[in-house]
Amino acid sequence: MELKTPLYDCHEALKGKIVPFAGYLLPVQYETGVITEHMAVRTKAGLFDVSHMGEVIFTGPDALKNVQHLMTNDFADMVAGDVRYSPMCNDKGGVVDDLIVYCIKENTSYMAVVNAANRHKDVEWMKKNLIGDVKLDDISDNVGQIALQGPKSAEILAKLADQKDIPTKYYSFVKTGKVAGIDCLISKTGYTGEDGYEFYCSKDTACELWNKLLEAGKEFGLIPCGLGARDTLRLEAGMPLYGHEMNDEITPKQTGLGMFVKMDKEEFIGKEAMEKMGTPKVKRIGLKILGRGIARENFPVYSGDKLIGHTTSGTHCPYLGGAYAMAIVEKEDAPLGATLQVEIRGKKVDAEVVKVQFYKRG
Repeated sequence: MELKTPLYDCHEALKGKIVPFAGYLLPVQYETGVITEHMAVRTKAGLFDVSHMGEVIFTGPDALKNVQHLMTNDFADMVAGDVRYSPMCNDKGGVVDDLIVYCIKENTSYMAVVNAANRHKDVEWMKKNLIGDVKLDDISDNVGQIALQGPKSAEILAKLADQKDIPTKYYSFVKTGKVAGIDCLISKTGYTGEDGYEFYCSKDTACELWNKLLEAGKEFGLIPCGLGARDTLRLEAGMPLYGHEMNDEITPKQTGLGMFVKMDKEEFIGKEAMEKMGTPKVKRIGLKILGRGIARENFPVYSGDKLIGHTTSGTHCPYLGGAYAMAIVEKEDAPLGATLQVEIRGKKVDAEVVKVQFYKRG
């Protein structure tokens, strides 16, 4: 049985088209439609319910030691208010999940935000691999999470929050802020390629916060957005998605996340396996579809007659006005600018290898 987020009634009131996703009932779109929602985020602002994401707290003398052990990035130099992205790997180097880590208090308190579909798997994995003196709490069921994204997001938030409560640096947060008088953790993060913020509040105040944000953003063109636009926006910005660009069999290095794997760190789960693998022979690439059709997930990719890999995600990107895809292919056959072929509905269609960040703000 699917769960409801704290904002379910808000989506119903706004006539959102509700679908099951990652164990929750969430709006895939509203009456405005995916393209309108996508374009609102690129040009004005959009509001997303991301309460289905999971939040896990590490506390204790060995909190930092555990975050370092479980994840591939290096968190040793983080100070309170910093946010950092990282894969979390299994013993073979495959990705258990990718997550965002918040430093609440140096060395002793961290919050990890995990993908909704992986929440229970992640928590089980974390608990199984805890070391030393640390406490782990899954607080997901008590948290509402809302994302305000788009070029007008700063102006909207300025109407509702004091300047001291608004983080200014990308990937930073204010732990004890207030938005419209509601207690929140306010972070300058997001998954759309745009400027924006994410708010973590009590599940009991989530609907009030959602409605106040929508009201404040009305003059700026703010509209509610669903899962459909969230996916087209992240793909247009070249952002990977767990279960597509990465999974338990694919290492972070193979999917272009090597910058978040700190091999000079003393130890982390999966390090030894990745050391033995050496330099990956495959890589994640961006593809601009030159012919007709949309390359979805798991479409074969060829260089001439040679099968070199498969697509991992693909769609029509509304802002760019064309079809794009990401793929994992053999590195030597896919230099930037090369023309490859994607098999779409039994027909090979030309596609150009382009930088994976298709859209870049500004």
